[in-house]
Amino acid sequence: MIFPHDDSVQPGSGLRPFRIDIPQADLDDLHARLDLTRWPDELPGVDWAYGVPRTYLKELAEYWRHSYDWRAAEARLNEWPQFTTVVDGADLHFAHIRSPEPDATPLIVTHGWPGSIAEFLDVVGPLTDPRAHAGDPSDAFHVVVPSIPGFGLSGPTRDTGWEYRRIAAAFAVLMDRLGYRRFGAQGGDWGAAISHELGRTHPERVIGVHLNLLPGAQATSEPTAEELAALHPGERERALASWRRHQEWTRERQGYADLQSTRPQTLAYGLTDSPVGQLAWIVEKFKEWTDSDTRPEDAVDRDQLLTNVMLYWLTGTAGSSARIYYERAHADGGNAPAQPSTAPTALAVFPRDNFIPLRHRAERTDTIVRWTEYDRGGHFAAMEQPDLLVGDVRAFFRQVRGDGGSAR
Repeated sequence: MIFPHDDSVQPGSGLRPFRIDIPQADLDDLHARLDLTRWPDELPGVDWAYGVPRTYLKELAEYWRHSYDWRAAEARLNEWPQFTTVVDGADLHFAHIRSPEPDATPLIVTHGWPGSIAEFLDVVGPLTDPRAHAGDPSDAFHVVVPSIPGFGLSGPTRDTGWEYRRIAAAFAVLMDRLGYRRFGAQGGDWGAAISHELGRTHPERVIGVHLNLLPGAQATSEPTAEELAALHPGERERALASWRRHQEWTRERQGYADLQSTRPQTLAYGLTDSPVGQLAWIVEKFKEWTDSDTRPEDAVDRDQLLTNVMLYWLTGTAGSSARIYYERAHADGGNAPAQPSTAPTALAVFPRDNFIPLRHRAERTDTIVRWTEYDRGGHFAAMEQPDLLVGDVRAFFRQVRGDGGSAR
């Protein structure tokens, strides 16, 4: 699908057209490094328990080297009108896909780690042009897809302090430069924290916040007898399950976050020098956080997964993307819970995501107006279950808009 040219950029706006055009020398370098990979040993019969299995990673690296087509992926990404602008001293890259429907609702959609704008390849078309995807044209959106500062084409950052609150402030400036007085926000992972913060700090501008992860809504301590007694039986069992999953997370899965929160620079040397190292670091998360059984490709398209990896590798942003964890951990307030938000908020719950959210906890900090639980899908909802995510986004904004008209 070829999207319409964005004619909204005016001289003096500070927005510069951008097109992805990776030099062939960079691709040749990647291929040479893949050919010269030095492989570690591996214990027999441990599958994914110790990390990414060597047999699987070798096969995936072979596919990356000889079958994956970056130029096809590059061309697909370049179907989106893209731009850069400087906000708060950072080069901010974004795609701006305007709907053919003039009264479409502006919507900023934000990825997380280890994601990228490639997560949204299958949802932008239905969101911007529902008429062409068997949908109602009144559900159309003008979609803005930024690369988070420090990630991919918005990286690397050049100064400290780029945690989610500063990023949300930068995104508010971006939407102002695009002429969107009012808009919606959607995100998961860090994109959820950023979208929540946009709604919290700009309630007069944000008509609604749609999330597929809500930071802090899970059980982070064992529910007390008093807390459990106040819940209905279904929520009581959910609270216990949430606590069990949180325990498993802290015991087995949060090592990456501890490292990125404390020594992202040390990690960056290995990931920036070794494409297989970068591949393994990301692929492990797609296996553990998705609705997959034996390999990530059970849940996500292999080429789309590799395009996501390429946006880290080709930009050398393994370290600068990891710094968001360090900045959050060392910011004022550290990892304190999110502050309350009055923005109307929806949560789409996918069962194989990292945490089990609890509505009674979510309602302590958020104005929850829609809560939908699905029977399939995981952390990367836009890649795993694009139709479900699009349908939920449409339904939520139909609800908060009220009249179905534009929010601009």
